[in-house]
Amino acid sequence: MQTINHILVIRFSAMGDVAMTVPVLRALTNQYPDLKITVVTREFFKPFFKNLDNIEVYAADLKGKHKGILGLYKLSKELNRLEFDAVADLHNVLRSKILKFFFTKKKVVQIDKGRKEKKALTSGKLFEQLKTTHQRYADVFEKLGYKIDLSKPSFPEKVELPTQIKSFISKSNNRTIGIAPFAAHKSKMYPLEQMENVIAELSKTYNVVLFGGGQKEVEILNKLEAKYSDVNSVAGKLNFEEELALISNLDLMLSMDSGNGHLAAMYGVKVVTLWGVSHPFAGFAPFNQPKDYALVADREHYPLIPTSVYGNKFPEGYEKAAGSISVDKIVSKIKAVIPA
Repeated sequence: MQTINHILVIRFSAMGDVAMTVPVLRALTNQYPDLKITVVTREFFKPFFKNLDNIEVYAADLKGKHKGILGLYKLSKELNRLEFDAVADLHNVLRSKILKFFFTKKKVVQIDKGRKEKKALTSGKLFEQLKTTHQRYADVFEKLGYKIDLSKPSFPEKVELPTQIKSFISKSNNRTIGIAPFAAHKSKMYPLEQMENVIAELSKTYNVVLFGGGQKEVEILNKLEAKYSDVNSVAGKLNFEEELALISNLDLMLSMDSGNGHLAAMYGVKVVTLWGVSHPFAGFAPFNQPKDYALVADREHYPLIPTSVYGNKFPEGYEKAAGSISVDKIVSKIKAVIPA
């Protein structure tokens, strides 16, 4: 059997899914320090892998020179020059399957996404915890001969913040909470009117930093910033790498079932998540967080939850299922996790 010393890792998107590779790859390279990893992903995600030992990032331009079958062929030619020994396909989509075709004489292991089990979960045929995405990633490396122990994770040091970023954290000595109230689908979001009540209550005790993107989100968060003391919005004010640095300094992140929770978990930050029509049983909860940090919608009122794995499909009347989680429950959970 060929010795595998250099593994090519493929994971193009989405942000949360790419972020979930980070603690797995950190554990892998810590436990196997002689192993070399090259991660093929989008340029935007390169900061995720900063300061990870033995890991390099190769940026795929999937909307430019690497677009389409011809572009992927060009990408495969570029990657083959890196002289990797095997491929860990953590995405298992059409693009990575096409690349697999071009990687002749290389061992390729693709992630088992558990589609059958997830279909059973969302159809109501079973309701139980499925294997986590982090473990599914780890399983790929085990098939390549590298078994990973995820039970004792390590995390990077907090990034030292320059003065201009520190200004987003209040000068008071209160602990700092990040809140990311948005998600790709509204059915995964906590209703904004209730979230404002959460922010109002938490800002009495903690410094609150709001995260978001896009013009409409920026406007909403700026209004909340103006309305409450000890609340600052970074939306539209920091670049992505600066936001990551700030996230590494949080005491806790409150997020939806969305990418920001996974970004915080990369740094070992405590993460409380709110779940609407999706559910942590599908395996997408942030890394290394206790199960009770995930607050889920009331299934007595919304018995069909989870209606889909990604929260993009739901029956009429389920639009604001997350709102069945009370403001008091959220605030109490956060105060229990990080007492003021």
